[in-house]
Amino acid sequence: MTRFGLAPKATPAYAGAPASLGAPAYAGASAAVRQAEARMFPRARQRQRQRGGWRVRFAGFAALPGVGATLVLGFFACVGLYGAYLGGEYDVFVKANGAPADIVARAVGLGIDTVTITGQIELSETQLLKDAGLNGQQSLPFLDADAVRNRLMATPLVKNVHVRKLLPNRLILEITERTPYAVWQRDGIVRIVAADGAPIDEFRNARHSRLPFVVGEDANERIDEYLALLNAAGDLREKVRAGMLVSKRRWTLAMANGVEVMLPETDAATALRQLARLEAESHILEKDIVSLDFRTPGRLFVRLTEEAAAARAAAHAPRKGAPK
Repeated sequence: MTRFGLAPKATPAYAGAPASLGAPAYAGASAAVRQAEARMFPRARQRQRQRGGWRVRFAGFAALPGVGATLVLGFFACVGLYGAYLGGEYDVFVKANGAPADIVARAVGLGIDTVTITGQIELSETQLLKDAGLNGQQSLPFLDADAVRNRLMATPLVKNVHVRKLLPNRLILEITERTPYAVWQRDGIVRIVAADGAPIDEFRNARHSRLPFVVGEDANERIDEYLALLNAAGDLREKVRAGMLVSKRRWTLAMANGVEVMLPETDAATALRQLARLEAESHILEKDIVSLDFRTPGRLFVRLTEEAAAARAAAHAPRKGAPK
C-alpha cells in the first residue's frame, strides 16, 4: 500500500529519449532549443561566450604562483591608502613630497628643474615663484599652466603673463608688469597706481616719491586731469606737493611750503596761470599765508597765518589818544 504523497510520479517518455532512464527525455530536445536560441539571439550568445572566456582567463591568471598573494597585498594597500586619506596623513604626505603622479614623473626626469622668468622689473623672482605656487614638488607633465597663470594674474603688479612648458624639465614665465604711474592716498593708506588707476602695490620705496601724488576718493581715476593742471602751472609745478580731490568735484593743491591753493570746479587752468603770474610778480607763496582761494571767478581770497593776521590787526588798530 502506498502512502499518500509518497507515490512515485509517472514520467512521460519524450521522443528520442530512452524510456529505461526513468527521467524526462529532454536532453536531445534542449540541444535543439539551444540551437534555436542561438539562431534567434546571436549577440546574447556571443556575450555569454566572451564572459565565459574572461572568467577562464582570469582564473588561469589567478592560479599563477604569487598572483593571489599580490592581489591580497594590493587590496590591503588600497584599504590603507583610503584610511590614510580619511585620517589626513595623505594630505601631509602630498604637502611634503608632492602628489604620487608628480613623484613618479620627477623620478624619470620630468620634474621642473629650470624656471626662466622674463619681463619682471618691480617684482623679484622669489616673489613670482611664491605667487605662482611653484615649490619644486611639481612635475612638468602634470603642472596646470592655466592655474599658474591665474595665480600670477591675481598679483596686482602683473598686467599679463604667458606660461610655457618645455619638456623635459623647463618652465618659462613671461611677465608683463604694470608701470607705476602715480601715488594715491585714501583713508591714510598710500598706494602705487597704474595709468588706469588700478592699485598695484603699497608705497614703501623712496624711488616712487617723484611720482605725481593725489589724495582723495576717486583721485586715482583722475590722474590725467591732475597732470594737466600741473602742466598749466608752468614753473610752479616743482612747488606742488600733491593734488587733493575735494568732494569728487574740484582740486586743491598742497604746495611744498604748506600753502593750500583752492581751485574752482571749472576752468582751473586759468586760475593756475593767474597764480603763476602773482608768484612771478610778488612771490605771493612766500608770504605769511595759509591758503589762496580761487573758487570765486574774478576774485582771490587770501587767508593769513595767525601771526600775520594778528600783526595786521595790530597795525590797523586805532592808537590810544588818536582822534576818532
